[in-house]
Amino acid sequence: MIDWNQIDIVMLDMDGTLLDLHFDNHFWLEHVPARYAEAKGLSLEQAKGELLARYKSVEGTLEWYCIDHWSRELELDIALLKEEVDHLIAVHPHVIDFLDLLMCAGKERVLVTNAHQKTLALKMEKTRLAGFFDQVISSHQLGLPKEHPEFWNRLQNLHPFDRERTLFVDDSLSVLASAREYGIHWLLAMLKPDSKAPSREIGDYSAIHDFSEIMSGLRCSV
Repeated sequence: MIDWNQIDIVMLDMDGTLLDLHFDNHFWLEHVPARYAEAKGLSLEQAKGELLARYKSVEGTLEWYCIDHWSRELELDIALLKEEVDHLIAVHPHVIDFLDLLMCAGKERVLVTNAHQKTLALKMEKTRLAGFFDQVISSHQLGLPKEHPEFWNRLQNLHPFDRERTLFVDDSLSVLASAREYGIHWLLAMLKPDSKAPSREIGDYSAIHDFSEIMSGLRCSV
């Protein structure tokens, strides 16, 4: 699946790839609707219906990932609400071993996430993953989400990389499509971003359940 001799840099998504997407799904689909219903005097079902429509209207844009946007729109402190359920933030199995092995093998490790900086800070604090990366990049720094074609040019300007020798791993098929269009050669999807949900059908991309499936070909260079 992966020829590690052909790869110099590994770019990794965060939510659903390194971290269990259960936290995010629970937060946006259950916790926020419950707090919104309380604040607005709605039933939970009314709140869910309204919020799902509002989510859908900005899906795939930077606003969707921006907690400042949602704090303004919903008149809720989204950062504070995330802290209420931050015990659900969890690292997927074999992630730490994989990141350690990448370093040992001399591969550059870059976290490339759509997460807002406040969310990123909370998750790095809870997981202690920040020290495992050579660079951490939020799409909010670049002003566009990963789904947008121009995102990759901006990323290239910020952190130059050879697209023929880059592996990019993400759970979002729309993001992977954008990366493929840009010309990133090595692409990998996640079959089970949410540990509480069933595995997905992935059509056009190589895919794994966890990183143990691609570690056998990695060799330490030190």
